[in-house]
Amino acid sequence: MGEIATEAESIGSGRGLDPPVAGHPGDWLSPEVLGGLVRVADGAILLASGLAVALFTGAEPARHPLLPWALALGLLLGLPFCQLAGTYADRRRLDMGGQALRALTGWALAVAALLALVLGTPAAPPLPTGWLAGWALGGAAGLAGLRLLLAFRVARWRREGRLGRNTVVVGAGELGQRFVEEVRKRDRSVRLIGLFDDRRDRVPEFVGGYPVLGTIDDLLRFAREHRVDEVVVALPWSAEGRLLECLKKLRALPCDVRLCTDLIGFHLPNRGLSQLGGVPVLQVFERPMSGTAVLVKAIEDRLLAALALLALAPFLVVIAAAVRLSSPGPALYRQKRWGFNGEVIEVLKFRTMRLEACGDGTEPDLGHTRKGDPRVTLLGAFLRRTSLDELPQLLNVLKGEMSLVGPRPHAVAHNERYAGQIDRYLARHRVKPGITGWAQIRGCRGEIRNLADMQRRVELDLEYIQNWSLAFDLKILFRTLLVGVRDPRAY
Repeated sequence: MGEIATEAESIGSGRGLDPPVAGHPGDWLSPEVLGGLVRVADGAILLASGLAVALFTGAEPARHPLLPWALALGLLLGLPFCQLAGTYADRRRLDMGGQALRALTGWALAVAALLALVLGTPAAPPLPTGWLAGWALGGAAGLAGLRLLLAFRVARWRREGRLGRNTVVVGAGELGQRFVEEVRKRDRSVRLIGLFDDRRDRVPEFVGGYPVLGTIDDLLRFAREHRVDEVVVALPWSAEGRLLECLKKLRALPCDVRLCTDLIGFHLPNRGLSQLGGVPVLQVFERPMSGTAVLVKAIEDRLLAALALLALAPFLVVIAAAVRLSSPGPALYRQKRWGFNGEVIEVLKFRTMRLEACGDGTEPDLGHTRKGDPRVTLLGAFLRRTSLDELPQLLNVLKGEMSLVGPRPHAVAHNERYAGQIDRYLARHRVKPGITGWAQIRGCRGEIRNLADMQRRVELDLEYIQNWSLAFDLKILFRTLLVGVRDPRAY
């Protein structure tokens, strides 16, 4: 057994791979444990800061009977809003900088909600303003300070290998080779330390640069001397007998054992097994938003769209009048586009083209607007460059046909063209289209010159759908205000 360990370490260092981390297999530290501890610490920080500010400002429950209730309500709102902001998402557990921004966003929303509830209850006794302001600032400082301190510790734990997951692969045949290739291509942070296969005479000595260290029995002994956090069984499901025999041996290991499917290379989101009528089934796709997320998204859309329309109403009237005066024709233009679940909707825009170029709103010629396009009016060029022509879509948001943030709706003819050329193109329609989106603020605006341009937009749209959070939406809206008025690629 010592020969296997020595071989793994020497080969790993010689080929630029990570050797296995020595230590007890039961090391308690992991990204999951760290995430749970941070969540508990956040609750303690918010509670302690609220009590400390009350003591410092002299706010006593006897004089302010609503204070204990406000403190409890703030705690009940604080952590869920941080959760909705994406603070505790799996892939962000070790990103302390990103966590700090999301935690501050969630806490700010919780304080705003608490303030709205207090102000919306006229009969309730007033809260001490100094206490509420102090708690808001103290809680924010505590949440950010915790992550600043943890950033240094997490960096050290990472160097020590304690936050990595030592992964071994059982099966060095075709399926195991495809698995290693895909993992190295998709995520270099996965710490593969070797492979094991009972059929040593039929498999190569190395797979993707990783050594084949022995048989499954060798793996059982290897795991007693080195930390193995995860075992991936990459055996074909058609070899049922061999697969079951392997799993019987591996159930003695105190680590995660995962079964690799034959669908390597087909992109599947992070899902797991569920049960349907008591029968285990592999969950391939699920609704991008459900439950509370749907409610939060709907409130965000309706509330912000209504506020924006009220604030911008005089400005919208001026733009509409200018469009009418600049060229003959209506101020608004209705364009047929695909919406949620492939439903055709009529998207509103300020008219930016000459009336004879507008057609019936379906754009049958697939003509993308180009720089210096003669169809675009002088005022229309300015509206398109600043994205002001999209403002009437706030009405589409209020009607529930669109969201403030989401994949941009493409013309019907464009969808019919690209759906057969780009893999997963139609998956964009699993959520409502948006006035702005992740692709737009990442530079995917303006003319589509080739298929790669559209491919990039689709990839960013799907990235948004998979990683949606309230904080993500607010980030996109904020950056839209900066990018929308100065992007030279919008014309």
